[in-house]
Amino acid sequence: MSISAAAQILIAAVTVALLLRIAWVDFTTQRIANRDALAIGALGAGGLAVTALQTTDWWSLALAAIVSATFFLVLFLFWLAKKVGAGDVKLMAAAPLVAGPEGLMAFSILLLIFAAITAFLVKNPLLLPAPTFRHYLDKLDRKGVVPFGVPIAASLIGVVFLRFWV
Repeated sequence: MSISAAAQILIAAVTVALLLRIAWVDFTTQRIANRDALAIGALGAGGLAVTALQTTDWWSLALAAIVSATFFLVLFLFWLAKKVGAGDVKLMAAAPLVAGPEGLMAFSILLLIFAAITAFLVKNPLLLPAPTFRHYLDKLDRKGVVPFGVPIAASLIGVVFLRFWV
């Protein structure tokens, strides 16, 4: 196993662990910390940089950064209109760096699936397990928020796994 392959595996493992933490914290507190979003972005950029060093093709990193900035600018407008949370904007801006240009389509499809599941469960909370249902009634239903960081994190985890299986 080469050093770059080991670095890719290490970056992927840390990324998945951090995404699981982000999903859990967002579900329980409806917050995504700046440090977590920055760490995800840095891990994604680091993974793209390791690949670029190996292939001497920096276009993927540049394209991912452009898409990331575009996501941030567009979603920032939705945040100003109070349609999405600030943490969701930050995490979505980091998503292209984790997915890379070649994983953006898979990310989009997975996000659509996981967002639909989340919307279905929010509309039908009785289908949730009992402890999750109680948490939903105590916090989420009263505030009228949907923890969108959960489907974003799940989609990114899916993209990370797909990268190693395909």
